[in-house]
Amino acid sequence: MADTGEDDGTRTGNRVDIDGDATGPVIAGNYNVVVDAQHGSTVTVLMDGRRPRPRRRDRIRLLPRRQGTPVGRDADLAAIAAALHAGESVQLWGPSGVGKSALLRYAARTLDAGGDGVVFLDAARREPEDLAQDIFEACHSTGGYAPSRGELPQLMEGVEATVYVDNADYTAEQLRTVMDAAPDALFVFAGREEVLQGTDGRAHRVEGVTRDAAAELLTRELGGSGDPDLVTALWEAAAGTPLLLLRAAAVARLDPAAGLPRPGAVRELLHPLFDRLDEPSLRALHLLGTFRDAELDPEHIGALSGTPDAAALCAGLAGLGLAEETELGYRVADGVIAALRERQGLRPYALERLCGYFADWAARPETLAAQVAGHARALEVLAELAEQSGRADLAVRVVRAASPALARSLRFGVWGRLLDQGLPAAQRAGDRQAEAYFTHERGVRAVLTGNRVLAAVLLAEAGILWRQLGDTQGADAAANAQQYVPQEPGAGAGSPDAGSPDGPGEVNPPEGGGSDVGSSSTDPTPLQDPTAGTVPGTPAPEPALTPETGASMPTDPGPTAPDMPTVPSDPGVPVASDPVSASGAATSGGGMPVDPGPPLGSASLPPGAADLGGAVVTGGAPVAGVSAAVATALKVAAVIAALTIAVVAVQQSQDGSESRSATPVSGSTTMDAGFGDPTPEPEPEPEPEPTGLAGVWWSSEGGGIEFVEAGAGRYTARARDVCGDTITAEFSGGGDTYSATAPAYDMSSGSCGEVLGQVRTTITIGEDGDTASVTREMASTVREGVTCYTCTPFTLTRAS
Repeated sequence: MADTGEDDGTRTGNRVDIDGDATGPVIAGNYNVVVDAQHGSTVTVLMDGRRPRPRRRDRIRLLPRRQGTPVGRDADLAAIAAALHAGESVQLWGPSGVGKSALLRYAARTLDAGGDGVVFLDAARREPEDLAQDIFEACHSTGGYAPSRGELPQLMEGVEATVYVDNADYTAEQLRTVMDAAPDALFVFAGREEVLQGTDGRAHRVEGVTRDAAAELLTRELGGSGDPDLVTALWEAAAGTPLLLLRAAAVARLDPAAGLPRPGAVRELLHPLFDRLDEPSLRALHLLGTFRDAELDPEHIGALSGTPDAAALCAGLAGLGLAEETELGYRVADGVIAALRERQGLRPYALERLCGYFADWAARPETLAAQVAGHARALEVLAELAEQSGRADLAVRVVRAASPALARSLRFGVWGRLLDQGLPAAQRAGDRQAEAYFTHERGVRAVLTGNRVLAAVLLAEAGILWRQLGDTQGADAAANAQQYVPQEPGAGAGSPDAGSPDGPGEVNPPEGGGSDVGSSSTDPTPLQDPTAGTVPGTPAPEPALTPETGASMPTDPGPTAPDMPTVPSDPGVPVASDPVSASGAATSGGGMPVDPGPPLGSASLPPGAADLGGAVVTGGAPVAGVSAAVATALKVAAVIAALTIAVVAVQQSQDGSESRSATPVSGSTTMDAGFGDPTPEPEPEPEPEPTGLAGVWWSSEGGGIEFVEAGAGRYTARARDVCGDTITAEFSGGGDTYSATAPAYDMSSGSCGEVLGQVRTTITIGEDGDTASVTREMASTVREGVTCYTCTPFTLTRAS
């Protein structure tokens, strides 16, 4: 149930909890999901009469924590009130530190709520779909239920709440997604860029405070008035930015003899503030800096930094303008991380300790799913730090521990981001069991979110991986989940996703709330078992031909599709490669150095894929450096997109050639037309050794492709892509390096959509001539925020 955030200002943990048993099954749309931390989750369609009936809360009151009254914001408050009174949503926008959050919080607490009540949420690093679920749970007693995207607006119809959303750094389309989830609510967003306009609502710019307001702020912070001329100079130097004025007052308060700093130093106050901090405060601030933009509960800050009263200590840091208070806890304030990285003598936190602490915490039975979801960004940062420090095993440990709770939290966006980190980490760590688990869970998530293409391929691959490990329980769970892969748009009414291609469940479910799995008239069309050799959405493989004889060669029992599903990283978090500090501690994305712990030894990256260019990317503008959209499957129409298709590519390229069986095998004989002695058949001329890229190449995953020389350093390869098209890739280059560039198409709707960019695939042949490394990268994009998640290196080996 939702914590109401009453006016006593106390903290009650994460504010939006899932009703009911957090360890039991959860329901998404028309699917019942039993989360299994060992063998992968199971999915079934709801039985008749078991569909949840969410109950609207009598009192919707999810307020922000009480904070100080912002100074000089009367005109801004009046603008917000006027927009709401006119029935319009409004967006507050302006640079970091200008006071948007303080204004938004104050407005949520003081303006007339009207309608059914008030909801305050923080959207930092949150997908719009997860935020929509937050709103739904704040307004309903849900019983562990996430409605489909099509059903959510119906359930929220008539809820006339005012929803305040901080850190809503979304695109206009993403803001619309949130607003459409609650069609009768009014919204007040706060973000850095102006995006709300036209019929969606008003945009209101939040600027620095006036000179009089600056003087009032400094007087309040210092307990007395200062030199008017100095106040004016400080106000001008800070451009009225409250955060900078707060830091100037903090320096003067900590060192009364020195007074207010010089105006020229107002933007360089962080180091003087650091110098005045005691060791526990500096240590806690360093911890927050290590977690970058993630928020941490004071409980964890105290446990990891050794601070007895972490809540009071962090409140003090917030009063100095060094930390930001959130609904969950605290995060580091704007600009602090860069200054901390310049400071000498800070001992990095041990990465192994950080990862072990949060992995153990997330896996505890008493840790609520909503609490893990609230700390998802912190877990994400840990996994990134572990990867960049060469400790993929630690990344696997963190994601594996958090995944079950994130699934139960029904926040599928952040769950997907963590799974997308865990899978490549498991591959790099050589953890096959974790690789099978993450592939399985990504497949289940794709079912629940209605992504038909990814669901089919991922679950087929998971089944193969489980069988290779001898885990029949996992293989059975994957095969069972394949029965419920959403059908294509236009599927029959009995399918779990009928009428709702965007998400799980039915827009208009049949009376009774679901379909019985055992009913043949309403069951979704089951997929074939992976061992049967085909996956919906991919061409049926034919027996491939061996390069030597043309005889049929057994194909892989199903598409492991290592490219499309297996390499996605942060749904939106590009992993930066920061230099290693002088002390040997790795850094990441502006975060603080961490001690990676003892090295694991030299381990090579696993082979990436049997194909040469299929990609999983996300399209859309980034949200504070993060893609807000969930991962969408893309085809790269120049190469192979799944293992079975890659095997077929070899067969296709040989179909038009003469049958190699017509050439006698070396050493065979033929008989004379008469009855004489047999005449030995002359030995055939030896074929020249292949050069360049020509010939058949196999990846270590089992897929193959044949390159045909086209002259002047060009080679072609024919294949069939994931959409069923027969395409030809042309690689050109010279020496040992060849590349091809091809378009990437959006397949988020289950069919080929718009072109989102170009992917360049580069093949570099090794010195032995029989091995080659393959890399892929986005060569160009049609807009910001298009990220390739499967552009990881792999190897090819020339067929003998």
